Amino acid sequence: MDVAGRELVVAGVRGRGLDDLTDAGALVVDERGLIIEVNSVAVRLLRRTADELLGRDAHELLHRGKHGETLPPSHCPLRRSRVTGGTAQGDHAWWERGDATLMATSWTSTACLMDKGAMGALVLFHETASTARAERAPESAASSLSELDRLALLAETTTTLTASLHVGETLRRLIRLVVPLLADWLVVDLLTEEGGVSRQAVVHWEGGTVVHREDLEGPMPPVPQESPMPLSRALRGVTATLAGPQDYQGPPDSGIAVIQRELFEATGIHSASIAPIRGVREVIGALTLGRAERAGAFTPADLLLVEDIARRAGLALDNARLYERQRRVAETMQRHLLPRLPRVPGLEMRECYLPAPHASQVGGDWYDAIVLPDGATGVVIGDVTGHDLDAAAGMAQVCNMLRAYAGELDESPCKIVERLDQAISRMAQSAMATMIFARLECAAGKWRMRWTNAGHPPPLLVEHDGRTRFLEDAAGLMLGTGLPSTREDAVIDLPPRSTVLLYTDGLIESAGRPFDQGMTVLRRHAAALAHRPLRSVCHTLLTRVRPSDNDDDVALLTLRIPDPDREPGRHRERDPAENPGENHAGVPAEVPG
Repeated sequence: MDVAGRELVVAGVRGRGLDDLTDAGALVVDERGLIIEVNSVAVRLLRRTADELLGRDAHELLHRGKHGETLPPSHCPLRRSRVTGGTAQGDHAWWERGDATLMATSWTSTACLMDKGAMGALVLFHETASTARAERAPESAASSLSELDRLALLAETTTTLTASLHVGETLRRLIRLVVPLLADWLVVDLLTEEGGVSRQAVVHWEGGTVVHREDLEGPMPPVPQESPMPLSRALRGVTATLAGPQDYQGPPDSGIAVIQRELFEATGIHSASIAPIRGVREVIGALTLGRAERAGAFTPADLLLVEDIARRAGLALDNARLYERQRRVAETMQRHLLPRLPRVPGLEMRECYLPAPHASQVGGDWYDAIVLPDGATGVVIGDVTGHDLDAAAGMAQVCNMLRAYAGELDESPCKIVERLDQAISRMAQSAMATMIFARLECAAGKWRMRWTNAGHPPPLLVEHDGRTRFLEDAAGLMLGTGLPSTREDAVIDLPPRSTVLLYTDGLIESAGRPFDQGMTVLRRHAAALAHRPLRSVCHTLLTRVRPSDNDDDVALLTLRIPDPDREPGRHRERDPAENPGENHAGVPAEVPG
């Protein structure tokens, strides 16, 4: 964001731009608390780039307690001037920098008039001499927490952990909440779906930042059912307990006891609090908080707090696991539903399917190709609305109904899609979908495509010389609306050696990129690939055209028209073993970039 030429209106007086402020860090937040402007001093002090600051919530990104813990918004004094329209200041605030160290900050926040009369705030700040103390190991904090602070921490734990549906992200948020506020070591052991135990996280507060000890993480021996040792009891859900290295000095009664003794020796933990992590129905792991550099042992009051945090973490982790399990089921089902393309003499076809990112659910994108009763080839690209198991199930129903109609009825594409639309409206569980159904046939060495479009992004024709055009004819309503619609076909003679791209909207559209812009990007990259093999075309489009912030899955079907001057070959089915990066449906297992 270019802020150099923008003037500020502070307390009713028009001033100069932020870049004129060279003696202090400066940032502007809007009425929502999002950072919209920064100066170069702020970038240097906070050790973050402007792009890492702009658009982020100032409190959530920067404001911390003196031990590095996150604070609830109600504890943020910076909000005062923005909400009341006045001025606020402070001399002992702690802000987190880009390298995860804490910076002691003296600051002043003044009301700032934004566009259209909205009220934001201009914040001026500088680093104080207290920063050096923050970079040393913090003193014990858990025992000094007031009852109000404990309640605030528990409320923040619930709010923060339930905001994610990914196990890894939930664990990272848990670490930020309790380290170093309650302990300088954190260990999370989770029971696996196969009945084993995995040490998912071992982290240490060191030099003002969290350090992961990957050498102490990994698979663990099975849980002993009769062991009285603290971790074994927690993993069985028996009780939370205080522990120390003395508990593991005797002869070990299990493999877990051996690993736990090694943990105490490697970390120097002298006091630990171990609590079960309970899900809705069962125990899913154990949370261990340890103190090594800090003086003082955990107390029974601390143990009650840790147990309550573990309980809230268990509910969040249980939800995340359920979500990921459902997503795996849906993705597996969808991959098995995607077809193997048939052999079509002279016509080369290549298909790709890329699931949605892990933060999103599975969608209903699909492709298909079938040999029609008269020998022509039918090709399909479609997208059932939704991002869950219902979308995947709806995709299977629509795909199978289309195959049945196309395989039995000698009708034009528009008539078949009209019948499909009527059938969808009669389904017990309604579905809506966009789709292109095309018919390709070859006569006297010339290929012709007849197609109809039900609300789907138009096919892209790429000629061998790089000329491109979107085939926007025969556009109609999407399927499943229940509205009467007269559909029509469009026909085109396909030039020799040309390429037809059929794709779903996940390839070109995202929250940060408009539809038209995505089509322009696709057209430019596709033109540059006119001479490339279809395998390369698919891979390049997925890596270079698909938006980085896309949260949808992508289906892509490419067709290459042969050169009539050459003897037509046959498109053969690939052996999955010829490329370990693809599965039986030609789906890239992993796409870099």
